[in-house]
Amino acid sequence: MSTSISIQDKKTFINWFLTNYQLKKRESVWILNYLINHESLLSNVHFIREARFCPRGMIISAQCSDEVPFRFYKDHIVTTDAEKSFHDIRLNRHEPIYIQLSFKNSHQSIEYNAVLEDNPFLPDDFFITKKEKQLAKEFLNYTLFEAEKRQLLKQIDHALDNQDKKMFNELTKKLNQLKNSYDASRHITDND
Repeated sequence: MSTSISIQDKKTFINWFLTNYQLKKRESVWILNYLINHESLLSNVHFIREARFCPRGMIISAQCSDEVPFRFYKDHIVTTDAEKSFHDIRLNRHEPIYIQLSFKNSHQSIEYNAVLEDNPFLPDDFFITKKEKQLAKEFLNYTLFEAEKRQLLKQIDHALDNQDKKMFNELTKKLNQLKNSYDASRHITDND
């Protein structure tokens, strides 16, 4: 994601977006057209993800999106009134505004990604989801299991080479316990 998007690139993108997507709120079309026609405003527009974290953010959704039709955030106040946000944009033209556009497959859109900027207001832990933490834990458990299993298999091979039946039996018992323990821990995490 780039951090310095030209006004012309923003205009081109907004025109592309308005041509290709039907918006859920007609006021959203007015806002985007207003921005295209006012370069001084457009220089303060930043396309980002997760506008809800921004001090002055806006979510505009296309019909194909599951997101809310329209939402405007300003200093911890949230409104779905597009006209109020339009007035705020006009009255505070020198303040940055962060816009999130929601449409189907937006993450895969080359056009959108070309104008996207990093959101400087995301919390530090935003990108670490519960699922990612669970996957990391499972990976760590698997890695430890595999390392212990390899070590036991080496020792079992060594016991076989030395024809040490007692050691072989002890080690195979440990290996079975390790496998059962690992399988039980996987079953628990699958049910969480």
